[in-house]
Amino acid sequence: MEAKIIFMPHANIQYSQLQPEKRLWVIRNCYEKLFDLIAEGGYKMAFEASGITIEEIAVKAPDCLEKLKKLVQEGKIEPVASPYIHFMVANVPKEVCLHSLRLSLDVWEKYVGRRPVIGWNPECGWAEYILDVYKEAGLKAMVMDADSLLLSFDEIRKATELRFDVQGHSNKNHLFKIEEYIKDKSNFLRFITNPSVAPNGLKLIFRSDCMANIMLWYLMGASEGMRDKAPDLQEIREMLLNWKQRISETGSFIMPYAEDAEYIGSTAYFYVKQFNQARFFEEEPGSVERFQNILRAAEETGYEFSTPSEVLAAGESFENPYVEMIENGVAWHGGTAKAWTNTEYSRIMDPVCLSILNGIETVAKHLGQSLDALDSDLNQAMIAVSKAWVSDSRWPPLPTSPGRFNVRESLDDMYESNDLIEAAMRNHGILNKRSLYSPDLMRTQIRLIDDILMDMKYFGE
Repeated sequence: MEAKIIFMPHANIQYSQLQPEKRLWVIRNCYEKLFDLIAEGGYKMAFEASGITIEEIAVKAPDCLEKLKKLVQEGKIEPVASPYIHFMVANVPKEVCLHSLRLSLDVWEKYVGRRPVIGWNPECGWAEYILDVYKEAGLKAMVMDADSLLLSFDEIRKATELRFDVQGHSNKNHLFKIEEYIKDKSNFLRFITNPSVAPNGLKLIFRSDCMANIMLWYLMGASEGMRDKAPDLQEIREMLLNWKQRISETGSFIMPYAEDAEYIGSTAYFYVKQFNQARFFEEEPGSVERFQNILRAAEETGYEFSTPSEVLAAGESFENPYVEMIENGVAWHGGTAKAWTNTEYSRIMDPVCLSILNGIETVAKHLGQSLDALDSDLNQAMIAVSKAWVSDSRWPPLPTSPGRFNVRESLDDMYESNDLIEAAMRNHGILNKRSLYSPDLMRTQIRLIDDILMDMKYFGE
């Protein structure tokens, strides 16, 4: 059986430090160039995007959306969905995640004509309820982070000496230690080279920084700071050949690139994340060619391009109870979701978002509505408060920071959500029932944190 390979660039138009006026540039310079590369090269892969990213493409570049639709119709791209808003799923109430996931699926179906069956968890932040939320939203499978799973085994954590810390950004450049330890251990390799199935029946496909990180550094043409020179194409080929041998012994596929689509055409967040430099979304035309080099290398080393659904259809999925061992609060790159809740932006904004959500739920309950069937005003309020929870207004921690505009957008979403709850109360004749919720008082609460957050200095200013 030929070894299969899945590439899954994922798109987030709300990226921290991606100025709103530059979002069209990213659509043209990254997403569209990726679509053109797939079309011209005859490749096949998955493409993930948040619902709001799909909407932005539709509004700002409808011709680019048509390219995506055509590739989906031709089977060259399988759509993969995440919540409508790019938030850290483990850090938001599960009802917010479920509402946002369903909205995102609706958006994909509306604009692209296909309702995804594969889900992606932004940043791979972990909590036990995530599997059930994705299944309840109607998804059949989910892309997971293998490194989080593997580091849940005491044996691997001891061998690699990798530790989680809520103050740590990530262990990204050290995750190669996992591969060094498991390279000859089929009982661990099988998680990466086979689909599996969670106790609740959701199918699972695992990606790993063991492969993705070296590809990212190759795309950027940069050294890891731990080497004399950047990875070259020969190193990529050798990595693919090594994993091809492991596939032949333990499974059927690998997913080597489940990373940001913005790195194909720009530097995205690379120099902020790796070197604390105030360099954001610079043009990197060489990365498009280098991504194509990676695809050609995969082809030349005998891989068959595939999609997640094709991999699931072609092979048996083994039972995977080990997902219940993944530590609550971890995230991909060997980092933690809880690191995101410990930034000063999260500590200030999250309680206010939660108060607004409680207001939506209280008013809805009084009106005999459920979160699955809200009236127009309360539904829009729910969307607005979920937008306020966007992860990119809360990350990264000092000495870097989100962009001032990222935080500004979350504050504006809080005001909007509060106004919509007020409108719902007025339209139903219960505005005087302020014991349920006080829009006026909440407005002063938002204004207070607005002053605090806008008085801060932001990275790069």
